[in-house]
Amino acid sequence: MSIPFYKYQGTGNDFIIVDNRLDVINKNDTKRIAELCDRRFGIGADGFILLENDKNSDFRMVYFNADGNESSMCGNGGRCISAFAHFLGIVDRDTEFIAIDGLHKAKIDNDMVELQMQNVDAITSFENHVFLDTGSPHHVEMVSNIQDLDVKLKGASIRYGKPYGKAGSNVNFVEQISSDRFAVRTYERGVEDETLSCGTGVTAVALAMHKTAKTTTNKVILKTQGGELKVKFDTDVNGYQNIWLIGPAKQVFKGELQW
Repeated sequence: MSIPFYKYQGTGNDFIIVDNRLDVINKNDTKRIAELCDRRFGIGADGFILLENDKNSDFRMVYFNADGNESSMCGNGGRCISAFAHFLGIVDRDTEFIAIDGLHKAKIDNDMVELQMQNVDAITSFENHVFLDTGSPHHVEMVSNIQDLDVKLKGASIRYGKPYGKAGSNVNFVEQISSDRFAVRTYERGVEDETLSCGTGVTAVALAMHKTAKTTTNKVILKTQGGELKVKFDTDVNGYQNIWLIGPAKQVFKGELQW
Protein backbone atom coordinates (compact mmCIF):
# COMPACT_ATOMS: atom_id res chain seq x y z
CA MET A 1 0.00 0.00 0.00
CA SER A 2 1.33 3.43 -0.98
CA ILE A 3 0.86 6.13 1.67
CA PRO A 4 1.76 9.85 1.36
CA PHE A 5 4.29 11.12 3.90
CA TYR A 6 5.84 14.48 4.67
CA LYS A 7 9.29 15.21 6.05
CA TYR A 8 9.59 18.06 8.58
CA GLN A 9 12.50 19.41 10.59
CA GLY A 10 12.79 21.75 13.55
CA THR A 11 16.36 22.98 14.09
CA GLY A 12 17.65 19.77 12.54
CA ASN A 13 15.43 17.43 14.57
CA ASP A 14 13.68 15.63 11.69
CA PHE A 15 10.48 13.63 11.45
CA ILE A 16 8.43 11.55 9.04
CA ILE A 17 4.81 12.70 9.45
CA VAL A 18 1.74 10.88 8.11
CA ASP A 19 -1.88 11.99 8.06
CA ASN A 20 -3.46 8.95 9.72
CA ARG A 21 -6.99 10.27 10.16
CA LEU A 22 -8.27 7.33 8.08
CA ASP A 23 -6.35 4.89 10.32
CA VAL A 24 -4.26 3.34 7.54
CA ILE A 25 -1.05 2.82 9.55
CA ASN A 26 -0.49 -0.30 11.66
CA LYS A 27 0.95 1.23 14.82
CA ASN A 28 2.06 -2.17 16.11
CA ASP A 29 4.48 -2.65 13.20
CA THR A 30 7.49 -1.28 15.08
CA LYS A 31 9.90 -3.01 12.68
CA ARG A 32 8.51 -1.12 9.68
CA ILE A 33 8.59 2.21 11.53
CA ALA A 34 12.22 1.62 12.49
CA GLU A 35 13.06 0.73 8.87
CA LEU A 36 11.51 3.97 7.62
CA CYS A 37 13.52 6.01 10.13
CA ASP A 38 16.79 4.35 9.11
CA ARG A 39 19.00 6.85 7.28
CA ARG A 40 20.52 4.27 4.93
CA PHE A 41 17.73 1.79 4.26
CA GLY A 42 14.69 4.05 4.76
CA ILE A 43 13.63 7.67 4.54
CA GLY A 44 15.68 8.69 7.56
CA ALA A 45 14.41 10.53 10.62
CA ASP A 46 14.76 11.01 14.37
CA GLY A 47 11.11 10.05 14.79
CA PHE A 48 7.87 8.97 13.12
CA ILE A 49 4.67 10.94 13.83
CA LEU A 50 1.03 10.22 13.10
CA LEU A 51 -1.66 12.90 12.98
CA GLU A 52 -4.95 11.33 14.04
CA ASN A 53 -8.52 12.36 14.84
CA ASP A 54 -9.44 13.36 18.39
CA LYS A 55 -12.94 14.09 19.68
CA ASN A 56 -11.94 16.79 22.15
CA SER A 57 -9.16 18.68 20.35
CA ASP A 58 -8.03 19.58 16.83
CA PHE A 59 -6.02 16.36 16.42
CA ARG A 60 -4.01 13.69 18.21
CA MET A 61 -0.22 13.36 17.98
CA VAL A 62 1.20 9.83 18.16
CA TYR A 63 4.99 9.80 18.35
CA PHE A 64 7.45 6.95 17.74
CA ASN A 65 11.20 7.03 18.34
CA ALA A 66 13.54 6.03 15.53
CA ASP A 67 13.75 2.54 17.07
CA GLY A 68 10.06 2.05 16.19
CA ASN A 69 8.67 2.22 19.71
CA GLU A 70 5.97 4.67 20.77
CA SER A 71 7.57 7.17 23.08
CA SER A 72 7.02 10.07 25.44
CA MET A 73 6.48 13.67 24.33
CA CYS A 74 8.67 15.23 21.65
CA GLY A 75 8.75 19.03 21.71
CA ASN A 76 10.14 19.66 18.23
CA GLY A 77 7.82 16.95 16.93
CA GLY A 78 4.90 18.79 18.52
CA ARG A 79 5.93 21.99 16.77
CA CYS A 80 6.34 20.18 13.44
CA ILE A 81 2.98 18.41 13.61
CA SER A 82 1.33 21.76 14.41
CA ALA A 83 2.87 23.18 11.23
CA PHE A 84 1.66 20.07 9.36
CA ALA A 85 -1.90 20.50 10.68
CA HIS A 86 -1.79 24.08 9.43
CA PHE A 87 -0.52 22.87 6.04
CA LEU A 88 -3.42 20.40 5.81
CA GLY A 89 -5.92 23.16 6.64
CA ILE A 90 -7.05 21.49 9.86
CA VAL A 91 -6.09 24.57 11.89
CA ASP A 92 -5.35 28.22 11.23
CA ARG A 93 -2.81 30.06 13.39
CA ASP A 94 -3.83 28.60 16.75
CA THR A 95 -4.38 24.99 17.67
CA GLU A 96 -4.94 22.70 20.62
CA PHE A 97 -4.02 19.02 20.32
CA ILE A 98 -3.61 15.96 22.51
CA ALA A 99 -0.31 14.10 22.93
CA ILE A 100 0.81 11.30 25.21
CA ASP A 101 1.50 13.74 28.07
CA GLY A 102 -1.76 15.67 27.74
CA LEU A 103 -3.16 18.73 26.00
CA HIS A 104 -0.90 21.24 24.19
CA LYS A 105 -1.55 24.61 22.64
CA ALA A 106 0.44 25.90 19.67
CA LYS A 107 0.71 29.10 17.65
CA ILE A 108 1.81 28.99 14.00
CA ASP A 109 3.29 32.02 12.23
CA ASN A 110 4.68 30.97 8.85
CA ASP A 111 7.70 28.77 9.68
CA MET A 112 7.80 29.75 13.37
CA VAL A 113 5.84 27.65 15.84
CA GLU A 114 5.34 28.22 19.56
CA LEU A 115 4.36 25.14 21.58
CA GLN A 116 3.04 25.24 25.13
CA MET A 117 4.64 22.55 27.25
CA GLN A 118 3.27 20.91 30.39
CA ASN A 119 3.83 22.55 33.78
CA VAL A 120 6.86 21.33 35.72
CA ASP A 121 6.70 21.21 39.51
CA ALA A 122 9.54 18.80 40.31
CA ILE A 123 13.19 19.56 39.58
CA THR A 124 15.79 17.55 41.47
CA SER A 125 19.31 18.92 41.85
CA PHE A 126 22.28 16.64 42.44
CA GLU A 127 25.97 17.41 42.88
CA ASN A 128 26.82 17.27 39.18
CA HIS A 129 23.49 17.31 37.39
CA VAL A 130 19.78 18.15 37.47
CA PHE A 131 16.89 15.83 36.64
CA LEU A 132 13.38 16.80 35.53
CA ASP A 133 10.56 15.64 33.29
CA THR A 134 9.30 18.02 30.57
CA GLY A 135 7.07 15.44 28.91
CA SER A 136 10.14 13.21 28.60
CA PRO A 137 12.79 12.56 31.30
CA HIS A 138 15.95 14.66 31.09
CA HIS A 139 19.36 14.58 32.73
CA VAL A 140 21.00 18.04 32.53
CA GLU A 141 24.73 18.39 33.13
CA MET A 142 27.06 21.38 32.83
CA VAL A 143 30.31 20.84 30.89
CA SER A 144 33.26 22.81 29.54
CA ASN A 145 34.38 22.79 25.89
CA ILE A 146 31.06 21.37 24.76
CA GLN A 147 32.08 21.17 21.10
CA ASP A 148 34.90 18.73 21.96
CA LEU A 149 32.62 16.39 23.91
CA ASP A 150 31.93 12.86 22.69
CA VAL A 151 28.18 13.14 23.24
CA LYS A 152 27.33 9.65 22.02
CA LEU A 153 29.86 7.93 24.27
CA LYS A 154 29.23 9.96 27.42
CA GLY A 155 25.50 10.22 26.82
CA ALA A 156 25.11 6.46 26.43
CA SER A 157 27.02 5.81 29.66
CA ILE A 158 24.62 8.08 31.57
CA ARG A 159 21.46 7.01 29.73
CA TYR A 160 22.00 3.34 30.60
CA GLY A 161 23.58 3.91 34.00
CA LYS A 162 22.22 4.33 37.48
CA PRO A 163 19.80 5.67 38.60
CA TYR A 164 17.77 5.58 35.37
CA GLY A 165 17.48 1.83 34.95
CA LYS A 166 16.07 0.10 31.88
CA ALA A 167 13.76 2.98 30.90
CA GLY A 168 16.71 5.35 30.75
CA SER A 169 16.81 9.10 30.37
CA ASN A 170 17.65 11.63 27.69
CA VAL A 171 20.95 13.36 28.46
CA ASN A 172 21.70 17.04 27.90
CA PHE A 173 25.13 18.64 28.12
CA VAL A 174 25.18 22.40 28.66
CA GLU A 175 27.73 25.20 28.44
CA GLN A 176 26.85 28.77 29.42
CA ILE A 177 27.48 31.42 26.76
CA SER A 178 25.99 34.48 28.47
CA SER A 179 23.44 35.39 31.11
CA ASP A 180 20.51 34.20 28.98
CA ARG A 181 22.14 31.99 26.34
CA PHE A 182 23.33 28.38 26.61
CA ALA A 183 24.86 25.86 24.21
CA VAL A 184 23.16 22.45 24.38
CA ARG A 185 23.98 19.03 22.96
CA THR A 186 21.58 16.14 23.55
CA TYR A 187 21.79 12.36 23.53
CA GLU A 188 18.29 10.98 22.89
CA ARG A 189 17.07 7.60 24.05
CA GLY A 190 15.25 5.73 21.29
CA VAL A 191 17.53 7.36 18.74
CA GLU A 192 20.52 6.16 20.80
CA ASP A 193 22.72 8.92 19.45
CA GLU A 194 23.12 12.67 19.50
CA THR A 195 20.38 14.59 17.70
CA LEU A 196 20.88 18.06 16.27
CA SER A 197 18.19 19.40 18.60
CA CYS A 198 15.70 18.22 21.22
CA GLY A 199 12.66 20.32 22.17
CA THR A 200 11.86 18.74 25.53
CA GLY A 201 15.62 18.76 26.16
CA VAL A 202 16.18 22.49 25.68
CA THR A 203 13.03 23.12 27.72
CA ALA A 204 14.56 21.05 30.52
CA VAL A 205 17.84 22.94 30.19
CA ALA A 206 16.15 26.36 30.40
CA LEU A 207 14.25 25.41 33.55
CA ALA A 208 17.28 23.71 35.11
CA MET A 209 19.48 26.75 34.49
CA HIS A 210 16.89 28.99 36.13
CA LYS A 211 16.37 26.61 39.03
CA THR A 212 20.12 26.47 39.75
CA ALA A 213 20.51 30.26 39.38
CA LYS A 214 22.70 30.08 36.27
CA THR A 215 20.24 32.60 34.84
CA THR A 216 17.63 34.92 36.32
CA THR A 217 15.67 35.57 33.14
CA ASN A 218 12.46 33.78 32.18
CA LYS A 219 13.34 33.95 28.48
CA VAL A 220 16.26 31.69 27.62
CA ILE A 221 17.99 31.15 24.26
CA LEU A 222 19.31 27.66 23.56
CA LYS A 223 21.95 27.14 20.86
CA THR A 224 21.72 23.58 19.54
CA GLN A 225 23.75 21.91 16.80
CA GLY A 226 20.82 22.51 14.43
CA GLY A 227 19.97 26.11 15.32
CA GLU A 228 18.47 28.29 18.03
CA LEU A 229 15.37 27.70 20.12
CA LYS A 230 13.80 29.91 22.77
CA VAL A 231 12.04 28.91 25.96
CA LYS A 232 9.95 31.31 28.02
CA PHE A 233 8.11 30.54 31.24
CA ASP A 234 6.52 31.81 34.44
CA THR A 235 7.52 30.60 37.87
CA ASP A 236 6.19 30.67 41.43
CA VAL A 237 6.48 28.63 44.62
CA ASN A 238 4.68 25.72 42.91
CA GLY A 239 7.15 25.43 40.05
CA TYR A 240 7.13 26.43 36.39
CA GLN A 241 4.01 27.24 34.34
CA ASN A 242 3.07 28.77 31.01
CA ILE A 243 6.15 27.21 29.41
CA TRP A 244 6.56 27.86 25.68
CA LEU A 245 9.05 26.29 23.27
CA ILE A 246 9.66 28.58 20.28
CA GLY A 247 11.48 27.99 17.00
CA PRO A 248 11.27 27.10 13.30
CA ALA A 249 9.39 24.09 11.92
CA LYS A 250 9.74 23.52 8.19
CA GLN A 251 8.45 21.06 5.61
CA VAL A 252 11.45 19.61 3.76
CA PHE A 253 9.83 17.34 1.19
CA LYS A 254 6.98 14.92 0.56
CA GLY A 255 6.73 11.49 -1.01
CA GLU A 256 5.10 8.11 -0.78
CA LEU A 257 6.08 5.25 1.48
CA GLN A 258 5.26 1.59 0.95
CA TRP A 259 3.52 -0.11 3.87
